[in-house]
This record gives sequence, C-alpha cells and structure tokens, in this order.
Amino acid sequence: MNRVMRRAKILLILILVLLGGTLFFLGEYVMKSSQWVHAPGSPHLYNAGNIGCGTITDRDKNLLLDLTGGRTYAANELLRSSTMHWLGDRQGNISAPALAHYAQQIAGFDPLNGVYAYGGTGGQVKLTLSAKLQMAALDAMGSHRGTLAIYNYQTGEILCAVTTPTYDPENVPDISADQTDAYQGVYLNRFTQAAYTPGSIYKIVTAAAALEAVPGIEDQEFVCEGKLEYGIDVVTCMEEHGVQTFKDAFKNSCNCAFAKISEQIGGKRLAWYAHQFGLLDALQFDGITTAKGLIDCEDRADVLVAWSAIGQHKDLVNPASFLAFVGAVSNNGVLKTPYLVDSIQVGIKTTYRVADDQNPDKRIMSTATAQKLQEMMRNNVENYYGDENFAGFTVCAKSGTAEVGGDKKPNAMFTGFVLDEEYPLAFIVAIEEGGYGRPTCVPILEKVLQVCKEALS
Repeated sequence: MNRVMRRAKILLILILVLLGGTLFFLGEYVMKSSQWVHAPGSPHLYNAGNIGCGTITDRDKNLLLDLTGGRTYAANELLRSSTMHWLGDRQGNISAPALAHYAQQIAGFDPLNGVYAYGGTGGQVKLTLSAKLQMAALDAMGSHRGTLAIYNYQTGEILCAVTTPTYDPENVPDISADQTDAYQGVYLNRFTQAAYTPGSIYKIVTAAAALEAVPGIEDQEFVCEGKLEYGIDVVTCMEEHGVQTFKDAFKNSCNCAFAKISEQIGGKRLAWYAHQFGLLDALQFDGITTAKGLIDCEDRADVLVAWSAIGQHKDLVNPASFLAFVGAVSNNGVLKTPYLVDSIQVGIKTTYRVADDQNPDKRIMSTATAQKLQEMMRNNVENYYGDENFAGFTVCAKSGTAEVGGDKKPNAMFTGFVLDEEYPLAFIVAIEEGGYGRPTCVPILEKVLQVCKEALS
C-alpha cells in the first residue's frame, strides 16, 4: 500500500511538472511568439537578410516588389533601380530596415492563426514614395553620385528619395571587378546614412540662429572686401560684395558677412541652435536611424567658428535631417518627421497605419523666424536663381558649394521648398564632387519638379 502511495505521489509530481511546463510554454508563446516569428533571421519571414513575404506598392498602388514565393521586382528597370535602396536586393547586400521594422504587421501574425493568416501571402505595404518621381529623379541624377529627396513638409510623407549610384537588382553588375569607381559606395543609402559637408546651405542655420539670438540683425549692414583676416588666418569670399544688408548677404552667400554674424552669435550658441534644429542627433523613423550631424565650434577660435557658420570646418549634415529642418522653415517653424510607410493591409485587416501620435509635430523655431527665412530664401530665387528654373512653382531656396579637401571638386548642394498651398514640398539635392551648387543642382531639380504636378495630382 505504501509503495502504491509513493508511486502515486511521484506520478502526481510528474503531472504537475508537465502541467507547469505546459502553462509556462503557453505563457511564453502568448507573450513572445510574435517576437520569435519576426526576429531577424527568422526563416518564416526572411530571405537573405531581407523580409520575404508580402507585396510593396508606391503611394498610387503601383507594384514595386512582390515577395510571394521569392522576390519579383517591378517590370520597369528604371523603377527597380530607383527603389532598390528602400526595398533591398536578393543577396542582402542592401537592407530594407523599414520593411523589417514592420515584419509582424506584414506577416499578419497572430497567436491563433500563425503567420499569413489571410491568404498565405502576407500583407500589402503601401509606401509614401511616388514611382513617377523616383524614376524622374534617378534619370535626372544621371551619372552623379549623391541623393535627391522631396517630402511633404505638412504631413511628413517622403515622396521621392533616390540614392546614386545604384543598380538593377534583376541584373546585378560585377561590382567587385569594376575599375571605374562607377559603383563607389553603392551599398550606402545616402539619404539616410551619409553625412556631408554642407557648404553654404548651412547659412540657413546660421541665419536662423542670428534671427533668434541677435537683436536688430536685420537692420545691420556688412562690408565685404573679399576677405576677412583673423590674425594669420583669413576667411575668403568669391568676390567683393561691398556694403550689404543681412538679406543681401544671405542672397550673395557672403562668407565675410556670415563670419561677422558668427562673432555675434558665438560658438556655443551656434552649436546650441544646431542641436535645437535637429541637425546633430540621429533622426528616427520607420525603424531607420539616420547618420548624425556634426558642428565643432564650441570653445574654438573665432576663425573656426566663422568657418562653421559658413558650413565648412568640420560641419557635417545628414540629408534626411537637413530636409526635415528646411521643411520646418517652410512649415512656419514646425518640424514634421519624414516617414516612408503609409499603411499595411493584410486581407481585410489594416495591421498598420501611420498616426499623428507616431509622427508628432515639433516646433524648432519661432513662426516669425521661419517666415523671415521664407522671405529671404524666396528673395534668393527671385533675384538670383531665377523663377524660370522651377516649373512654375513658388520656390524658396539656398545653394551650397562645399569644399571637401584634397584635389576633389566641391560637393554641390541645393535645398529649399515650395510655398504653393497645393504643393507643400521641401527638397534637397546633394551631388558629390559636383562643383558649384546652383549650376549643377538646379537643372537636376527642375526635371523632377516638372513631374511633381503630374505625379501628385
């Protein structure tokens, strides 16, 4: 009898252990199953490092990529090449972090039905990109290296963001054997991962800091004799601009005037405003973390502060962050974080849709400062760049020619926005070793802006 009781107790203990283990597993499954399924490298969702289920479309529901049973890209070669840095390639050399970030929503996973709960193919991801604008931008960039991006500064939608060089993922070149440097940095998404010396587009930042921190800056006059000496060091200008107002110094992109303005702002305040404007920290959206910016002007000699205010010295800006900053200028001082993924639909169920609380407004400067900058950048176009170059849009802009050292040509930079109510567009163009900003970038941007009205109508 005692032996039977002992065996019964042992059996009861085993049953309790089994039941406890089952309950623990069920608890872990309910709490963590979605993490297990969509974790990086999961064979259920990933193929060669990139997500392997669902379909991806542009804002007009044009197919960009079908992941059902493999990777089937768009039929158009130009479109395939223009979107590769967002969609990734078959080999996993170029990642698609935004798609990976929403792996669970694309898969349509739930603990009861598992993966592919609706039809076995995953979800449909609708991006904010316009296929027409992507192709127009890539075509306009030609053989240049760099990036061109346009976003809606009122909503945050990235309408176009092209990186060059690129290649057709359906016809991968032998990059390792290339001796021409045609594919230099091809695996880099220059819009999110690059950090460029900005050159004179940074004068927008300095002008904003001056408007906020220097009383009466608009009433001052600045004399440019072509150079400004700081002991044995010197800040040089392209030409002698003579006596200028603040507004004209900005239009003329006068280095000497902005060196004098930097003395009134001071290095510490200039760095503080760079941080306030979101140019130093990484920007985060849709699982993407951009490169950080840099300004090294705190406790530095006056001449170094001057060169930082001009957009040289050690200054670095990330194109996505700078685009958001310029967008805030056009949006009366309110920054709208860019985003790429609009919605995800799995069967009849919407598993993701961008919401205001996911993309909140952030005021980075006063309305008065933003509106004054709008006026100054509009003056640049009306009296220097020329309205005839911008396809009938009311454009406000600033160019930059960024010296990068050595025997390299300068980087050509151009940024700004459209003030027309029906087209709230901010843009940035960065061309590596492109030379002067205006003559290099404006013809490229003009071609893309001509397509905007058709693409966004």
